[in-house]
Amino acid sequence: MADLVRDTLENYSAASNLMHNEKIREMMASGQTIYHFGFGQSPFPIMNKAADRLAKHASESAYLPVAGIEALRVAIRNFHNKYDSISFSADDVIVGPGSKELIFLLMNIFQGDILVISPSWTSYKPQVMLSGHKANVVPTSMEDEWKIRPEKFTQYLKDNNLSGTKLLIMNNPDNPTGTLYTQKELSDLSEVFKREKVIVLSDEIYGRLTFDDSFVSMAKVYPEGTILCSGMSKWASMGGWRVGYHVYPEKLSALKNAVRSAASHTYTTVAAPIQFAVAEVLNDLDTCEAYMRHTCRIMAAAAQYCHKELSEVGVSSVKPKGGFYIFPNFEILRAKLKARGIERCEDMVKSLFDETSVSVMAGGPAFLRPETELTIRLCYVNFDGAKALAASERIGLESSLPENFVQSQCSQLYDGIQVLKQWAKKTLE
Repeated sequence: MADLVRDTLENYSAASNLMHNEKIREMMASGQTIYHFGFGQSPFPIMNKAADRLAKHASESAYLPVAGIEALRVAIRNFHNKYDSISFSADDVIVGPGSKELIFLLMNIFQGDILVISPSWTSYKPQVMLSGHKANVVPTSMEDEWKIRPEKFTQYLKDNNLSGTKLLIMNNPDNPTGTLYTQKELSDLSEVFKREKVIVLSDEIYGRLTFDDSFVSMAKVYPEGTILCSGMSKWASMGGWRVGYHVYPEKLSALKNAVRSAASHTYTTVAAPIQFAVAEVLNDLDTCEAYMRHTCRIMAAAAQYCHKELSEVGVSSVKPKGGFYIFPNFEILRAKLKARGIERCEDMVKSLFDETSVSVMAGGPAFLRPETELTIRLCYVNFDGAKALAASERIGLESSLPENFVQSQCSQLYDGIQVLKQWAKKTLE
């Protein structure tokens, strides 16, 4: 019965991050102590009164416009105007049940080559395959901070004879590396994109989780060729609410219309109570602002702690500038691991888990890295977000977090990183 599945999906499998999380959650539910650094879900409770707003609109039961109610699309427009200094019409917005669904629909209707970056989020390449396209994987390196560079990107297109219209899926800030493009870097890339006929799906789902407030939207520097992709799952801790959206420039209205048409044949509309509630949440910008500032500085402290502790044992990584992730390379352990018969990253990760109950994900193949490269994605969200948020609010935004904040308020994260650090030290002995 194998011939029931398309040939192009021969090596296709479920989302590795979701499968990993389900397995680890089952083990934790059985009473096992596990340091779970394998899944990027916000640790924080949702904003004050957000749940009340959802309850208020629970009786809304009508089918709503496919692209989303106008009040929500207007709120999205105003939100990005304030935080990204970009202007667009509410008619340019399509709201969907999570940004993942909208990315997939875009891939399905797009005619041309699709490019994904190595490393990248686990679902980009599988979505390309599901949509019937070939995934063209653009390599990067830690030396380049895991960023695509104009000259190397241009050479990649030339070497692979990619001359037509292309769609590049670009995550900024990045999952899994935590890297962040500067405005100058985005501007330099935009010149290449214009010349090489590259449309950018700029996945900015972590845009409001930039630690030094330096985030610049690709839609600001390359407005005519950028589809802005974002949602409420990360900065607003509403992953289970499933609200994402795309913003299309006027020049790409044909793509917008085709995606909206595809949406009418697939998900139809985002749940009515959630649309009305999120519109009210986004219109309460004072609450959003305070929430973002508190959660961002907590995540910044967590990222700094992880980077510092791993660096002390010689594990190299790019210091995260935003999001939930760090992407360390355990190359320093290669000789010692090889002596134990461990040469693949997945084997290293398994050994780490068996010996310490520290759970992480290998960089390859899920994140499109070579299987022998000893990179891992570590999600530094394994702590009690409600406790940490309450502590930050008590301290107040006028004061900085104390140096021992991670140890005192994010103890699960603190302990898990110490266990990982000691494992690395022991392996090196």
